[in-house]
Amino acid sequence: MALWAQMTPKLQYLPTETLNELYPDTFPLDIRHYLASWIEEQRWENFDVDNMEQEPQARRLLDQMVHLLQEVAQHNPNVVERVKLQHISRNLSVFQQQPMQLVRTVRDILRKESHLLQIPQGPLPTNGTPQPAREDGKTDVDNLVLKVLEIQSCRQTLHQLQEDLNWEKQEMESIQGQNELDPQHSDQVTRQNRIQQLEYNYSVCAKKRMQLLQEAVCALELCQSCLILRIKSWRWEQHRATIGLHFDDNLGPLQTWCEQLLGVNSNLRQELMLVKRDHGGVEQFHTLQESLAHLLQTLIQNSLVVDKQPPQVIKTQSKFSTTVRYLLGEKMAPGKPVLLKAQIITEAQARQGVVPNENVGELINSTAILEHNTASKNTCATFRNMSIRKIKRADRKGSESVTEEKFALFFTTELTITGCESPYSIQTISLPVVVIVHGSQEINAMATIIWDCAFSEPSRIPFIVPERVPWKQMCEALSSKFMSEVQTQQGLDRYNFHFLAQKIFDQPDISEDFSNMPVSWAQFNKEVLPGRNFTFWQWFEGVMDLTKKCLRDYWSEKLIFGFIGKQHLHVILQNKPNGTFLLRFSDSEIGGITIAYVGPTDNGGRKIQNIQPFTKKDLDSAGLGDRIRDINCITHVYPDLPKNEVFKKFFTVHSHSHPSAQMEQIGQDTMPIIFLDQKALL
Repeated sequence: MALWAQMTPKLQYLPTETLNELYPDTFPLDIRHYLASWIEEQRWENFDVDNMEQEPQARRLLDQMVHLLQEVAQHNPNVVERVKLQHISRNLSVFQQQPMQLVRTVRDILRKESHLLQIPQGPLPTNGTPQPAREDGKTDVDNLVLKVLEIQSCRQTLHQLQEDLNWEKQEMESIQGQNELDPQHSDQVTRQNRIQQLEYNYSVCAKKRMQLLQEAVCALELCQSCLILRIKSWRWEQHRATIGLHFDDNLGPLQTWCEQLLGVNSNLRQELMLVKRDHGGVEQFHTLQESLAHLLQTLIQNSLVVDKQPPQVIKTQSKFSTTVRYLLGEKMAPGKPVLLKAQIITEAQARQGVVPNENVGELINSTAILEHNTASKNTCATFRNMSIRKIKRADRKGSESVTEEKFALFFTTELTITGCESPYSIQTISLPVVVIVHGSQEINAMATIIWDCAFSEPSRIPFIVPERVPWKQMCEALSSKFMSEVQTQQGLDRYNFHFLAQKIFDQPDISEDFSNMPVSWAQFNKEVLPGRNFTFWQWFEGVMDLTKKCLRDYWSEKLIFGFIGKQHLHVILQNKPNGTFLLRFSDSEIGGITIAYVGPTDNGGRKIQNIQPFTKKDLDSAGLGDRIRDINCITHVYPDLPKNEVFKKFFTVHSHSHPSAQMEQIGQDTMPIIFLDQKALL
């Protein structure tokens, strides 16, 4: 538990992103905390994660872990923690099919913790709170290079000591046999002492050399683990960019890092060969040699990344492109061209992580050459005119549709790195894609992709996603996707979220906080909304599309209230004078915006009415600004701003009575302020 004791005080200063990478959803921080002693007692490093014969041993560890967690949960007096731990223990079942994945996960966590503890703590600001240390790897690589230089210096010292020894021994042989009375006897004793001192120095230096090599290999392993973690993080950020989250696609720093570690590995392998020449094959030498060979293979195989992803919704018979980049491209051995091959694979094949033996789809233009650009120093294979001619579907379960089935592109090649004797087989896969045959399937397919990238875990088994997520998590995804799609900095607010929750949960009269209420995939895009013939996502996507194409500036300047329910609409307009209006998205029509306003009743009262929604087709013929200007019964946009001042910049033609801008009257009522709904509040 020594490692966890050191790690615990550092956790509060780590960025959230680092914590999420360190403790994935498949192995949350709670397991590390409650089972710290047991975890550190197990021999995770003794596993060869590629050796399937060790699976039974890994499965026993999984069973022990589940049992221990259940015991901890049973004896926990806190009911919230108890339920949470029971839930976590059940979730560990994701490892049942691949228990070696558990070993890999725990081992990586322990390695990363050790590495983080070696990073110096950042400087203290004026308030005394430690700043998180930078994890760009530059300091680690610099230290590695210094270690290699120290090893080389040690070797040179040993070489000099060996030469001095050889000389002294040769001189010693020429004066041997003299008796103690000989005047030159004292010279013999001096040389003997000098030889003993040189042999001692040589022994000390040789031990230091081996120790430095062991330290360097260990440091290289930690540094490379950090690099691979960062590459995975880059891929994860690329995945999350689908819902609009920030993504820096610059691979330059990671490429430099890869190349530096390859250089360090090469230098250390050379030094080990020289150790073998000088001292013969000792056990330590073989262990270090195997470690470096494994690190080299891991680095070479993890340096292939999909730089430009294919579209995540692909229509058969349609052209698309994708680019795969090799971060060690400059280090490839010259000679024959390196050909990259693409295949389409199923979700089940993606989990196997090996070259599939069955083709599930026919790809056109599925090969490309890894070409090096000397100007940009990038080595990429670009598939410019790829197409899926046909696709073989898996047997669907229950009500599962073709737009819920996920595939991926699987890229493979074989290449040789300069300085390495044997070629390496490397591979990588794209983000999940959904294959459709008709444009009408695109919106539902995109729903599958949105759910996948918004709610999947960083270190998941491909392509597992939760069936339910907390509503607050859904809110973050919806707002981020909305801003990204519309290209605006104006996101959704808490009033919008509340209305959306009332809609998706079908609880229009509930005013409680929905934050922690679970929302399911079925509620998102499988079940139609009550009284409608479309799903929540289909309706929300229609709003995004309308806003992107016709209403971006109105939304960005907060002139559109957007998502608002009956109760909230009534509350904010009930005391407003006639002519007060606001813009809201239609509740009953996909891709429509309507005007809710306060108007007079026949008996002198007031009522809230809704104008027939405007669709993209309507707004293409006359913009929203012109339509607002031409409707005489609306005068002030909520709360009390004159419409002609607020919307003046959007007016494009002289005032006229546009036929499509006329209001449809919606019935009468004797109450002073009432809702008279058109299309059930449009």
